[in-house]
Amino acid sequence: ELAKQEELLTKKRAKELFESGKIEDLEIGTFQGLSDIHQFLFQDIYDFAGKIREVNIAKGNFQFAPRIFLAQTL
Repeated sequence: ELAKQEELLTKKRAKELFESGKIEDLEIGTFQGLSDIHQFLFQDIYDFAGKIREVNIAKGNFQFAPRIFLAQTL
């Protein structure tokens, strides 16, 4: 199941991000830092990892922020 694979891969990547010290190289609290973290965590799963997505997405009954609002809210 995609949700379980996503969970396993992102937990592995999060652990790597902290244990390797790579988190120290990121601009925490900025859009660039958020983008870098997103790319690192989701690079194995989504093509749009680390980028502002151009499509609307949902997971189950949860609808993520509409794409038209992403640039202005981030």
